[in-house]
Amino acid sequence: MTGLHGWIVVDKPVGPSSAQVVGKLKWALRQGGHGKVKIGHGGTLDPLASGVLPIALGEATKLTGHLLNGPKAYRFTIRFGAATETDDAEGAVVAESPVRPDATAIHAVLPGFTGPIRQRPPAYSALKVDGERAYALARAGKAPELAERDLVIHALDLVACDADSATFDVHCSKGTYVRSLARDIAEALGTVGHVSLLRRTAAGPFTLDQAMSLDKWVELVHGPAPEQALLPLTAGLDDIPALAVEPHEAAALKQGKRLMGARVKPGQYLATLGSVPVALVVVSEQDMTVLRGFNLT
Repeated sequence: MTGLHGWIVVDKPVGPSSAQVVGKLKWALRQGGHGKVKIGHGGTLDPLASGVLPIALGEATKLTGHLLNGPKAYRFTIRFGAATETDDAEGAVVAESPVRPDATAIHAVLPGFTGPIRQRPPAYSALKVDGERAYALARAGKAPELAERDLVIHALDLVACDADSATFDVHCSKGTYVRSLARDIAEALGTVGHVSLLRRTAAGPFTLDQAMSLDKWVELVHGPAPEQALLPLTAGLDDIPALAVEPHEAAALKQGKRLMGARVKPGQYLATLGSVPVALVVVSEQDMTVLRGFNLT
């Protein structure tokens, strides 16, 4: 097994899809002579969005699901006066309004979009409806009526505004569509609007402070020692406390076995043997079970 296990945090540019970013890094790894490496991203970013795109390598790919369930943060700009079919700058204009809200009006509606809210996803989304992607149906002129979903907006702040647009920072739960949030904010302000800029500033524990450009990462993984640039597998679990286990317990967990008895309070833990991650586990009052095991030794 290759020794490349950990995280690459790309500051994705506008243009490529998340899958294209992964493909470019795969190519660079092969060209650098590092063989076949398991690789995947920890949460899709639209081609028109930039910012934090965590890429998992090796055993870290087992944690992408955990990362997808984590909170995200974005900076986004609403362009007022024009609604589009995609709720971003890529789609055709479908409605217009002369209303341009000021900062006072914007501040007044933000409490209604903070905390637990319900949101209708955009018609042009990757959600499946009867086995087909919503965006495919929308492009075929059969835009589906998607059900509202529950989510949480932890924080929503106005950063700046001018005559035609406003920029916000949002910290939100998984499943939040910023395009829908922008659409709904504009409607609450008595106008229409769409996202003209979207930048992810955090995904789970990863932030822009850890991110580097795609070109820089391609250069590093194409080189002779990419492992020196990777963040460790445990970087994706900064919100999970560590739990030291004995060698016989580590051996059992690696086989997916349940350990009876609990010596810590219930919850998720990262079981470790010394400094080596063994498994992501769930501890109940009776036992410890494996969510994800790691083969690092």
